[in-house]
Amino acid sequence: MSEQNASRSGAARGLVPLLRRNALAGEEIGALTPETLQAMHEAGVFKIMLPPELGGDALGARDTVEVIAALAEGDGAAAWTVFVSGGIRNLLGFPEQAVEEVFKEVDTWVGPLAVGASVFSPLVGAARAVDGGFLVSGKWAFGSGCKHAAWAVVGVEYEDAQGRLRRAMALLRREQYTIVDDWRVMGLKGTSSNSITVEGEVFVPEHRVLDMADLPAAMDGVRERYSGVGFRNGARALMVITCLTNVAIALGMAQGTLDCFIEQARARKPFNLPYPTVADMPSTQVSAGTARAMVNIAEAVILRHADEVDRRALAGEDFTAAEESEITMDLVYAVRLCADAVDRLQLALGSSTVSLNNPIQRFVRDIRVLATHGAIRFDPMAEISGRQVLGLEPLSMFASGLPQVG
Repeated sequence: MSEQNASRSGAARGLVPLLRRNALAGEEIGALTPETLQAMHEAGVFKIMLPPELGGDALGARDTVEVIAALAEGDGAAAWTVFVSGGIRNLLGFPEQAVEEVFKEVDTWVGPLAVGASVFSPLVGAARAVDGGFLVSGKWAFGSGCKHAAWAVVGVEYEDAQGRLRRAMALLRREQYTIVDDWRVMGLKGTSSNSITVEGEVFVPEHRVLDMADLPAAMDGVRERYSGVGFRNGARALMVITCLTNVAIALGMAQGTLDCFIEQARARKPFNLPYPTVADMPSTQVSAGTARAMVNIAEAVILRHADEVDRRALAGEDFTAAEESEITMDLVYAVRLCADAVDRLQLALGSSTVSLNNPIQRFVRDIRVLATHGAIRFDPMAEISGRQVLGLEPLSMFASGLPQVG
């Protein structure tokens, strides 16, 4: 662990009691509470994936995983908000004028500077070229963190001068879009993953639009322009990092569940067995030992792959498509281990865990919602990985199973 990460990780872990205390209120408002957001801002967790040239830490994969997992021990929604805020890296590929406009608020804005919504989705908004830029319209789903962000990056489709349909990313200011109250879900409620929409059309200047075909070259430029381990990764390594930071949330929630389980098992009396506490029950001890092993194994897999990402970054090496497929499936399996451990611990404690004031029920719901995310769903990823194992022609996919849209 780097000295820099020790500070960020320690600050993140210090937030756990506050995050856990405010999580229910966050669910009720469908966003992080102002107190939670301010504490996270002061801890600097929204800067861990930014380059030092823009006031960030540019943490490596392992350090980033440890910070996000620590936050998830308190509240999965808070950790998710930091995870998705890492998507601002794509914004660094925009023209310098756009980067300057966004990052002039890097030290003062409380929350993520920018969020993404339907950037790589098959269904995106529309854009049409006009003098100086584009007129953009549409509705974009899953804008995680949108209630806290100053900007949003959205996917659009437009027709070029030759009449060909092209894909691009457009950068919208907060006052240009409306947040739709449609994030009504069973878990991760505090992530404010609402849809966003624009009324009619809004003008987006040319420097705030990036054609998807230009993205690979733009990201190469990002690696040349910024320093830090977090900016030494190849294209496929970035996909692995996205998956790593996603599954780190599951790891943190499983660890948080185990901590709450230990505390509650030692304090509660059994419903129908003559033991002094639930912790004295042999069946509880079996559940505790099994769950801890499951979490430990998941952690070992996640950290092993994070370490390899950092090793290759320092060596100037990237991953092959086959390696990315295998690693992603390992990580998706780690999520299943964490989710199953959380279920086991809840069932061992019983009905006391269903109270909305009990953080364990929130971990149960949040980890289930996390596991439904398209990029880490078990069966589709197993199919993609299994084709590679069997030597069959790979599917035309990238980023853990997203369709090619560039």
